[in-house]
Amino acid sequence: MKKRVVVAMSGGVDSSVTAALLKEQGYEVIGMTMQIWDYTSFTAENGETFGSCCSLDDVYDARRVAESLDIPFYVINFEQDFQQHVIDNFCAEYFAGRTPNPCVLCNQVLKFELLMRKALELEADYLATGHYAQILNEEGRPALFKGLDDTKDQSYFLFTLTPEQMEKTLFPLGGMSKVEVREHATRFNLKVADKAESQDICFVPDGNYVRFLEEECGTGHKNGEIIHHSGQVLGLHQGIYRYTIGQRKGLGLSWSEPLYVIGIDADNCRVIVGEKSLLSRDSFELYRCLWNIPYPDAPLKVECRIRYRHQPVAARVTPLAAGRAKIEFSASQKGVTPGQAAVFYWGERVIGGGWIV
Repeated sequence: MKKRVVVAMSGGVDSSVTAALLKEQGYEVIGMTMQIWDYTSFTAENGETFGSCCSLDDVYDARRVAESLDIPFYVINFEQDFQQHVIDNFCAEYFAGRTPNPCVLCNQVLKFELLMRKALELEADYLATGHYAQILNEEGRPALFKGLDDTKDQSYFLFTLTPEQMEKTLFPLGGMSKVEVREHATRFNLKVADKAESQDICFVPDGNYVRFLEEECGTGHKNGEIIHHSGQVLGLHQGIYRYTIGQRKGLGLSWSEPLYVIGIDADNCRVIVGEKSLLSRDSFELYRCLWNIPYPDAPLKVECRIRYRHQPVAARVTPLAAGRAKIEFSASQKGVTPGQAAVFYWGERVIGGGWIV
């Protein structure tokens, strides 16, 4: 009997090739697209429309690919779940002085909890996605590894996967390059073979997250002072959510040398600025840590990535109480940003991660 697999189809080339390859390999394939955001409510200032993953155009593209492959196709409305778990969290994090990563949460909750549940309700053996990551057997249990194409590797966004989820997950593209994937798309005569990739947060298609936050939550929140790290008040700001760690542009300050945002004091609505040298940190703490290995009872040597495009660097991670951990870099790093995910690796393998305090 054929193994049944539900493919999360976004309308892009990666998930489309995933569906085509699995059908070619003899699986019973069912295409499923998540409707998570109503783009009809978005209008750019100049009236321009934007393409982004998960848009209505993408749903249409996914349906066309499913028809060309002659596989069943369903659209699942997850708008309420997306609002609750991703949008509301995105807003709350910014207003708490942190910079969230909604893609990690979307993968964790929408794809590998809710969509996985739908797949199992259809008696599927697996859920497959177009992620560039690999699930390999390590000492008798599934483990998450980087994708073979280092320029496309998406393991950073998947550190929350549990062994139970990995047993039910397929990543057919994990051992391929993007060039190979597009070659497969051409071979399968898929209409999306040359489709451009989406780079922005799907629900902020114009990249203007300040506009989005103010439309969701209104204006006039968290106004306060901009202060130098020495304590000197340098000016006023119109909301801490407008600032992120490392920001230089848009501060509107006069100082003897360039100033950068080095901290955000949400309780007192203060944006703290300082010289470039103050952006570097040797250590930081994480909360809500998850481990893909048995819980460690001693410090571990790892490589740590503190944002998606960050080159992993040598570090030591020390587990702490209440799901926390401390990271100590071998060399100080810039851009340690509260609210972002920090993910640790042993070589190519993801062994855990958490959220920067």
